[in-house]
Amino acid sequence: MNDKPAPRDRRSAGGDDRRKPPGAELRSGGSRESRPEWQTRVATPRDEFAAKSPLIPDEITEADLELGIRVQLKTLTPENAEMTARHLAMVSLLHDQDPELAHLHALAAAKRAGRIAIVRETLGVTAYQVGDYGLAIRELTTYRRLSGSNDQLPIMVDSERGLGRPEKALELARSVDRNTLPVPVRVNLAIVMSGARLDLGQNDLALAELEIPELDPTKVFEFSTNLFRAYADTLIIGNRESEAKKWFDLADRAEQHFLGSKNPENEVFSVIEEIQIPEASSKLDRHSKSQHEHGTRAPRDSFNSDRPRRDSSDNSGEKPKRPPFNSGPRNSGPPAGGSGPRGGGKGFGGPPKGRSRGPGRGR
Repeated sequence: MNDKPAPRDRRSAGGDDRRKPPGAELRSGGSRESRPEWQTRVATPRDEFAAKSPLIPDEITEADLELGIRVQLKTLTPENAEMTARHLAMVSLLHDQDPELAHLHALAAAKRAGRIAIVRETLGVTAYQVGDYGLAIRELTTYRRLSGSNDQLPIMVDSERGLGRPEKALELARSVDRNTLPVPVRVNLAIVMSGARLDLGQNDLALAELEIPELDPTKVFEFSTNLFRAYADTLIIGNRESEAKKWFDLADRAEQHFLGSKNPENEVFSVIEEIQIPEASSKLDRHSKSQHEHGTRAPRDSFNSDRPRRDSSDNSGEKPKRPPFNSGPRNSGPPAGGSGPRGGGKGFGGPPKGRSRGPGRGR
């Protein structure tokens, strides 16, 4: 007789007790509260009150951005690359006429392509133009790390001055071997270092910072105008007016050489296309609808429309504001002009490499 017990039927004894795969309970109607917390964090909730991206006219396309810049956006999805390129094209169009609106477009581009070096550079330059020196240093430091380039070092140094830290500005400037820099960048760096010396009351050292091989009255380059003028300004501070007059004359002659005659008869105008720039979303209007729901916003009348500017008389607790360019004899920042192996700006929307238009010299 076989005393071996019969096999137990688990299904008849209370159902299948096999282990269920993770999430089976939820798929079968289980409670959401039983899910681990990390599984519930699917996406960050959208902030309905966040500032909207500035509008872009339909006439502005990605083809308006330099080809070399569009190539750097190839790592993005096609749709994202197109919108980023259009925002950068708007920066290129507006950075002289409307720096604040250009800065909003740079912020929108950075939200879409924050890992692209040229985008971080653009945001840093526009932040510098509107006087947000802390953001300028942060973004240009990131650009420097991503690209390995020191082309924007003069702007970084001048931004430290804008924050009231001339000692740190000089320390940052000395962190790089100036012999390794392109000549225009090296000239711009000498000008902002001279300004930092003036901030510290070191007038003689400020003059010495400008006495570089490029300070040659027998040779004229695009950067010579501002270099000669900065040297003349420093001579005036040292009560050497007669010498300063000589360098002011050289600066005027250099400027005339590169700009040509200002006679209106010699000017040539080419009207390519007239574009209306939409109004940027107001920061106070947090409850406004999205861009697609506003198809009939009031267009901007012109590039020279009266937009509210930052008031330099705000509370002292806020970040330093950029003074007007004509606020005094020592208002020249690093000169305009190209630098780097490519020469000049790369078409990203900011000023040419190494240009500095910030806190001014010798406040």
